[in-house]
Amino acid sequence: MDSHHSYSQVKGVSTGVSNLFIKSYVSSKTINKLIQVHDRIFCCIAGSLADAQAVTKMAKFQLSFHSIQMESPPLVKAAASIMRELCYNNKEELQAGFITAGWDRKKGPQIYVVSLGGMLLSQPFTIGGSGSTYIYGYVDAKFKPDMSLEEAIQFSTNALALAMGRDNVSGGVVHLVVITEAEVKHVVVPGNKLPKFHDE
Repeated sequence: MDSHHSYSQVKGVSTGVSNLFIKSYVSSKTINKLIQVHDRIFCCIAGSLADAQAVTKMAKFQLSFHSIQMESPPLVKAAASIMRELCYNNKEELQAGFITAGWDRKKGPQIYVVSLGGMLLSQPFTIGGSGSTYIYGYVDAKFKPDMSLEEAIQFSTNALALAMGRDNVSGGVVHLVVITEAEVKHVVVPGNKLPKFHDE
C-alpha cells in the first residue's frame, strides 16, 4: 500500500512494503518501495518489483541526462512525464504502477500518479497498491491539506498500518520520506512500533 500527501510547505511521501509469493518463495516484508530518482524526487512502486526497478532505473538515467542538459535539477512533472512515457510505451509488458512525488523550485511539493497503462494525474494526495482498497474511507475522512509535519507523518503511518493489518500481501515495516526544499528525511517505523487499530 502506498500513500502520498502534499502540503503547503512540506511534501510527505510514504510507502508500506509488500510480500511477493512465487511458489514456495516469499520475499522480504521489509523491502523499501521508495526509489529515489533524483535529489528531491522519489517514486513509490506497486506491482512487479522487477518491472518497477527497470522503469525507475531508466527514469534515473533520463533525469540525470536531462539535468545535465538543462543545467538545473529536473521538475517533478518532468520526472512523472518520463515515468508515464516509459509505462505507456511498455504497457503490454509492465505490471507496475508508480506514484512520483517531490519538490522543485517551480511548483514546490507535487504528487503525480502514473498508472499501469501510463496515465498521468496530478493529485493533492493519493494512495495505491493492494492495501489501498482497505483505507479509502480512512484517508477521505482524515486527510487535511495543511497538516503539520508531525500530523502528516502520523496520518501516513496510521494509513499504512491499517492497510497492512487488512491486506495479507502488504508488508510489516513503514518507510517514509519527507521531501522539502531544505532536506530529504527518511523515517522507518518497524512493525512492532506500528499503531494497532483492531485485534490482529
